[in-house]
Amino acid sequence: MILITGGERSGKSNFAVKLAISKTKRAFIATAEPFDDEMRARIEKHKKDREGLFDTFEEPVHLSTILPMTKDYDVCVIDCMTTWVGNLMYHDLNLKEEMEGFLANLNGNEIIVSNEVGMGIIPVEKMTRMYIEILGKLNQEIAEVADEVFFMVAGIPLKIK
Repeated sequence: MILITGGERSGKSNFAVKLAISKTKRAFIATAEPFDDEMRARIEKHKKDREGLFDTFEEPVHLSTILPMTKDYDVCVIDCMTTWVGNLMYHDLNLKEEMEGFLANLNGNEIIVSNEVGMGIIPVEKMTRMYIEILGKLNQEIAEVADEVFFMVAGIPLKIK
């Protein structure tokens, strides 16, 4: 299992796909929801970029139900935790339950993409602080069980575990 983290637009997803391409049987779990025109366009671009390379599962919230379907794949890219946590909060779901289910159903074949959101100033807004805390804790839990962890900077992967 590999965790790839870093800042926004740092090359995380591209690196994840490059790592996964070396495997034969590939799955991709996409967590984005098309809330607006910009997101719809981004989703369509990503779909086109992956076309024919992965079996794609689109699941914005209930990852624990999809993970068992990917256990027989050589690799499963999950893109991304940042969006997933936002979706859980948006839909007002039980964060603890969903995250525990996710962690309990990991197969060990995943390449998980997530943003590192705790490197800036402490936000004034309570909801944003809560989001950063939740995602930071989730990233730590994934990093603990991951075999490798990469931090992306300007498209360059730095192996930190």
